[in-house]
Amino acid sequence: MNTQANAITAPPSPTTMDDTRLPPVMMRDILLKTIFRKTVETVTEIAAAICLPMQTTQELIDLAREQRLLEATGTLNANSGNEMGYRLTDAGKSRALDALSQSEYFGAMPVPLDVYREQVARQSIRNIRITREQLTGAMGHLILPDALLDHLGPAVSAGRSILMYGPPGNGKSSIANGIRNTLGHRIYVPRAIEYSGQVITVYDPIVHTAVDDIPDDPNALRRTRRFDTRYVCCERPTVVTGGELSLKMLDLVHNPTAKTYQAPLQLKSTGGIFIIDDLGRQEESPQALINRWIVPLEEGKDILGLQSGEKFEVPFDTLLIFSTNFHPNEIFDQAALRRIFFKIKIDGPSKENFVKIFALVARKKGMPLDEAALVHLLKVKYPTIGNIYANYQPVFLIDQMISICEFEGIPYRMSPELIDRAWANMFVRDENIVR
Repeated sequence: MNTQANAITAPPSPTTMDDTRLPPVMMRDILLKTIFRKTVETVTEIAAAICLPMQTTQELIDLAREQRLLEATGTLNANSGNEMGYRLTDAGKSRALDALSQSEYFGAMPVPLDVYREQVARQSIRNIRITREQLTGAMGHLILPDALLDHLGPAVSAGRSILMYGPPGNGKSSIANGIRNTLGHRIYVPRAIEYSGQVITVYDPIVHTAVDDIPDDPNALRRTRRFDTRYVCCERPTVVTGGELSLKMLDLVHNPTAKTYQAPLQLKSTGGIFIIDDLGRQEESPQALINRWIVPLEEGKDILGLQSGEKFEVPFDTLLIFSTNFHPNEIFDQAALRRIFFKIKIDGPSKENFVKIFALVARKKGMPLDEAALVHLLKVKYPTIGNIYANYQPVFLIDQMISICEFEGIPYRMSPELIDRAWANMFVRDENIVR
């Protein structure tokens, strides 16, 4: 793990309503909607629901009481710690329903976009500096030529865009995952952000992996908030898309019923990696896709639009990785290629590395190596395809032999005959089929 990630400054917890930098009316309405929808009563319950500290929550409750939207119900039972209970007045219920008709959002207070920008800068992926040892460690499960690491290291440290290209089956996706493992853990992802009175949900359990923050000091006299809990402490995110990617998926998603927005994929991947796999297989052309990234790649910001037509800027702090089986000159013009900072070819392994991978996979899968079978593979089978090796082939061939052995009811073993049977399933012979 990259220990630098643990040194990221956490977002400070707001101690007053002013510290949140949110409009007081918006905060009040979210408070009323949350109490109405979640039937929370005590300050402790309400604070947990809206993700604010107790003292800030109490300040907000006092504001609603002054406006006769909340009223105290008296001290609750001992199970509630003898806390004061609160409920909506008739005016409060009316205001909550009116607010819900404008936006169904309730729960965690959003983080203003300007405040979020400050946190993005504190945990920027461009602040990460990795060493050769760290990258090699993260790629430890892969056998890669040193020359490839020579190119990958500076690319990852720069936090800029990367185009990986080359024949299929040579581990471009595995390399992308290894890059993710190099980046370390723990950034802070807002549950939602606010812009111009609109709420945009960002935290997504499908994309983001929440992690436990540093434990409380058991010797401390009081338990304190370690960071602003409007954020979730997460591993650096990785978003992977493939042939299904469309330009529409890069826009804000508006829910007309709830009248809220959901962040697009690239905003959810802020502070992490956005991998566009199988480039060239999408409905839109690669040229159209790269044109969409021109502003983010060059200026470090993205432009999104609300339903009203208003455009606004959000941070673009993402390591963007394109992966394709096409030669770049086939799918991009030179202007587009200039905007991709690093272009790295991922070739198949050499014969020597192929043998190393084959032996490594066999050992992991419990398949004894056999010299005669290996010689037959290298001297008889591979010349038929021009001695072109690919990283996926050792796994494929050994899995095939394992399946044959299990079907035949024999111990795992290699032989020239089993190599031939496995090889027959790796390629489809060109032939005309009568229909």
